[in-house]
Amino acid sequence: MKTFPLDIVTPTRLIEEGDVTYVRCPGIDGAFGIMANHREGIIALGFGEVKATKDGKEEFFVVAGGFAEITKEKVHLLVETAERSTEIDSSRAEEALERAKARFKETDESSPSH
Repeated sequence: MKTFPLDIVTPTRLIEEGDVTYVRCPGIDGAFGIMANHREGIIALGFGEVKATKDGKEEFFVVAGGFAEITKEKVHLLVETAERSTEIDSSRAEEALERAKARFKETDESSPSH
């Protein structure tokens, strides 16, 4: 299979994933896949999981918001945040989930329908 370079860029770091054969991204309108010779373009990304296939192995990342820039030469994921699945701190993630639930509850209780 043909390969292409994948870079994941955040405001604070660059993850050079190297040559991959496939990338699945969380688009704002649903997930989409990229293989070599994909049509060029810029696609908005939401929050979710990126799967990259490299040397027959899958690697996973969590990204939050941004864009996928697809060119003939390479793919850049320009995102607010990115973490490899192996880097995720589960206790920090649980705390973030609880904060998000609390903010959602506050917003829901203050909505005009309540």
